[in-house]
Amino acid sequence: MQLPSIPPVDAPGGAYRERPVELRKTALLSVDMQNAEWSPELMAEAMREGSPLARKRYFLERIQNVLIPNQQRLQAAARRAGIEVIYTTIEAYTLDGRDRSLDHKISNLFFPKGSWEAKVIDAVGPGPNDIVIPKTASGIFNSTNIEYVLRNLGIEYLVIYGICTDQCVECAVRDAADRGFMVTQIEDACAAEEERRHAVSIDQMNGHYCRMRTTDQMIAEIEALAAAAGGGERVGSGAA
Repeated sequence: MQLPSIPPVDAPGGAYRERPVELRKTALLSVDMQNAEWSPELMAEAMREGSPLARKRYFLERIQNVLIPNQQRLQAAARRAGIEVIYTTIEAYTLDGRDRSLDHKISNLFFPKGSWEAKVIDAVGPGPNDIVIPKTASGIFNSTNIEYVLRNLGIEYLVIYGICTDQCVECAVRDAADRGFMVTQIEDACAAEEERRHAVSIDQMNGHYCRMRTTDQMIAEIEALAAAAGGGERVGSGAA
């Protein structure tokens, strides 16, 4: 992979947004890949004819067959290059959920502090030294101290993926861009409950708030940058 030169910030067509990441200043952000959204038990129930979960079959199958394998590969490549892998999930700070946002209370969206439902899916989960930031609203930047954490880490580039594409992922992409981060969204590491909703959100984000990449494209970029730098640049995430 030949890395392009960096265009001026006001280059036509938003070309500056398409610049490659800088490994030392990059973090992956996994959004809401938690047990409440997918598990083998939920998948089995969705496959049962007549089940109330059958309507979510597309969503759950995409998580199982597309998101989990792609995220595993992406996170492994990032860790080899010393890139931070940061996670967020919906999780109340309390057992009774009194701290949740008004919208989450209205929507009856509640996963108690320390609950199994709030944990990241094991197959794409954090290592012992990774950062996991619980949130009590849809927007991680609106409801947590993530910007403070990212600034402390020296992060300027965010690679964002997870669920749902048109909800919490899109919110993270928009808010990160508004706060001056260079954002890459990984299309085939995201899912919405309907294919149409996923496609509409991707189209809205691409070239406006972020650059859009596939898992393969992002891995190729990371590996090219790492090779040019002579290997991993930083002791980053603590996964095995």
